[in-house]
Order: sequence, then C-alpha cells, then structure tokens
Amino acid sequence: MFAKIWDAHVVHQDDGAPAILAVDLHLVHEVTSPQAFAGLVRRGLRVRRPDRTVATMDHSVPTVARSTGGGGGDDGRAVLTVLDDAGKIQLDTLARNCAAHDVRLFGMGSAQQGIVHVIGPELGFTHPGMTIVCGDSHTSTHGAFGALAFGIGTSEVEHVLATQCLLQRRPRTMRVTVDGRLAAGVTAKDVVLAFIARVGTGGATGHVLEYAGAAIRALDMEARMTVCNMSIEAGARAGMIAPDDTTFAYLAGRAHAPTGAAWDRAVAAWRGLPTDAGASFDAEVILDGAALEPMITYGTNPGMGGPIGAPVPDPDALGDADERAALRRALAYMQVEPGRPLLGRAVDVVFVGSCTNGRLSDLRTAAAVMRGRKVAPGVRALIVPGSEAVARAAEAEGLDQVFKDAGAEWRTPGCSMCIAMNGDQLRPGQLAVSTSNRNFEGRQGQGGRTLLASPLTAAAAAVTGKVTDPRTLAPEAAV
Repeated sequence: MFAKIWDAHVVHQDDGAPAILAVDLHLVHEVTSPQAFAGLVRRGLRVRRPDRTVATMDHSVPTVARSTGGGGGDDGRAVLTVLDDAGKIQLDTLARNCAAHDVRLFGMGSAQQGIVHVIGPELGFTHPGMTIVCGDSHTSTHGAFGALAFGIGTSEVEHVLATQCLLQRRPRTMRVTVDGRLAAGVTAKDVVLAFIARVGTGGATGHVLEYAGAAIRALDMEARMTVCNMSIEAGARAGMIAPDDTTFAYLAGRAHAPTGAAWDRAVAAWRGLPTDAGASFDAEVILDGAALEPMITYGTNPGMGGPIGAPVPDPDALGDADERAALRRALAYMQVEPGRPLLGRAVDVVFVGSCTNGRLSDLRTAAAVMRGRKVAPGVRALIVPGSEAVARAAEAEGLDQVFKDAGAEWRTPGCSMCIAMNGDQLRPGQLAVSTSNRNFEGRQGQGGRTLLASPLTAAAAAVTGKVTDPRTLAPEAAV
C-alpha cells in the first residue's frame, strides 16, 4: 500500500537523491506556520495551492471561557480569552496569514474549529491514497484512512506552501499484525501502547508502519486513528491502515468528501490501495490481540509501559548500561518504585482529550465509567473534546452533563493539557493519568508526571482517585 501511494506521488527522482513528492493536503496550525509564512513574504511568494491547504487554531487556544461579553462565535458559544501572550500572537498571526494568502481557516469562534488531526477527518478532507503533511508530529493520525501522512518541520512547511511538493527519502516498511479479538476493557490505545512497549521508541525508526490483522480490521475509524496517531512514538515516519468498507462508511456524506459519480470513482480507486497478497515488508511485528491487557506507562517515554497489573521493571535486570541508566532516571523522576505494579497509586489529575483520544467515542467510553459516579476527592478531571463538532455531538447525547454531574471539568476544544497551554497544565509534582500521546519530563507542565492510558483507564482513575484496572469496575464500564 505504501509503495502504491508513494510511487503515484513522485514528481521527480534522481539516483541517490531525495524524491520530489507531491502533497495532496497540507494542514496548518498556529505554532509551526508563522515563520513559514514569513519566509514566503521575504521571497515574494504566495501559497501555491490554497485549495489544498487547510488551517485551524488548536495548540494555543484556551479551553475554558474567561469572558462571555462581546457576543460569541458563529455557533453562539462564548468568546474565549487567550491567557498566553505568545499564544495570542501566534493565533493572530495565523489569522492574518490565512487572510493574506486565501487559506481556509477554522479559527476561534468557528463551528468547525478543533484539533487539526480531528477536524481533517471529520470534515472529510482526509481521503485514502492521499499524501498529507502538517507541521505536527502526530499527522500520522490520517494514515488510518490509507493515506501517507507525516509530520514536517517549519522549513518544510514553507516549502510545501510555496511548491505543494516536498523533498523526501523513501522510507522502509514494517507490517504490524494484530490478530485475535480484543478482550473487554482493552482498547485501541492499549494496542498501540503494547506495540510501542514491544519495540521501544526507536524500534520503527525509518519505517512506515502498516497495521493489519483481525483486531485492526475490527476497529472503527476513530479507534484506527488512535493507533496510527502514536506511530511516531515508536520512531516511525508514518502509520497506515488499509481502507475498507468501514473507511468508506465513515467518509460518505462528509462535507469535503466526493459525492455522486465522483464518490463512485473514488471508492473504486480506493479499493485498489490495500497491499497485494504476497507483498513483502522490510520488517514484521506480530501481536496477539486476544492476549493484550489495559496498558499504562510508568516512565518518561511512551515505550516505558506495560500491562496495568504488571510490576514496574527493575533497572538492574537490564543488560545494557545505557538502558539501565535511562530507566533509573525515569523512575526517579516519576517517583516510581521498581518491582511493584502501579495499581493503587494515588493520582492528582486526569486528562481525557488530545488528537489521540479526544473524539466522540473516547468521550462515550469515559462517560460510561463516570456515569452515576463522582470524581474522587482531591482529583481534578479535565474532559476536552477534540473539536467543536465533537463537543456538539457529546452535548446532544448528554455526555457533558454526565461529566459535570461527576465533578469533572467540561472544556471547549483544543490541544489543552497534552501540550500544557493556556493554563491547562500540571503543577510541579502532580501525577496525571492522561489519554494524550507523550509522557516526557515536563510535557504536561514543568515538574509534572504523566501516566499514559486509554480513556477507559483514565476515567477509572478519576472516580477511584488511583491507578485502577478498569475491568474491576461495574460491567457497563468494560466497553
């Protein structure tokens, strides 16, 4: 599948040199685009294909209303006040740049605003067979549709804006096969955390991953996006899942999906994308999906994780001196004792959201645990939908009220605590169970400590006040 998409997008290839790769869709946000647009201005250039460029405000937007004066957005929501001065400059700059270059922008107050990797698929911009780039490492999310999607740097953002092409060296391929049927309480987040724990944060470096197998095919599109989202955390360039009827059903009728005869032609072409029988990969990894359990991280990178009931590894048991030193440092930062499981460890904050787990199905999962329960005393729980559309759908189902009744904070869409912006951050020493994608030192706030987990496990921690196996709660929680 990767080869089919790559080869169809090579504009030019010299021996020994990177390929010039055509880009179908360029997603833009406020953090990595200001310097790129400024570079265009210095060179007297304009955006080459504004029709293939889509921008949103997500990283620096506030997720709580600080002001209700002065009217609202185009859906009647209250105006939000940006607390971070640097963030406000970024947001204002993006608005000016998009207006100057005729780029479509879903800004604050827009009914379609949201995290870039949430709104792209839900609005139908993401299609199978596309090449998609964004100045954000988790662009791999869009690979769930059978697209080749990857993050790029600021200088590359400028290059794509100017040319709609990009210089890239052809990566290697790795197939990750997850067979069997996932047990109750095991989610897509657990699948990808188990894979990263298996291969490590560098185990897929230089590869594009193709996820396959019965357990992957059984996932809905939002779960597939979760899996592909975290491919970068294993060092991969991108992650992909072959398009199928599940993909087509999700896309049908979305605002920017093809319609009529164009839809029929598109689906016919998309059906030819999956990997041919007998195709070979540079590497293969196989996981038994039926044997997987709810996962949680214990260290300071996503590869330091294991089943929620398993003991934390002992650094002294590792044979490599560098690995021993890294694990000792991580456990010291996390204040975690080796040889014992994390079960029962008191938590301070729970965060449900991000481009990994901020979609409607994630909120439904968390609400199933929190319905009829209360957030434990002393715990702060933030629920942040990934987009305005997700927020509206959740509110239509009454999920927001479930969270409010439980004592959780129902927020407005944005990246929020995933990247510790606009006051949504941990205080030094606080321990969080988070549905986001990274647990680096200080990622969610200076001195803060993060345990990555699924929305199911995060919600269980919120109502118990401690790391809890979600399978031990009421049956309705084991979804």
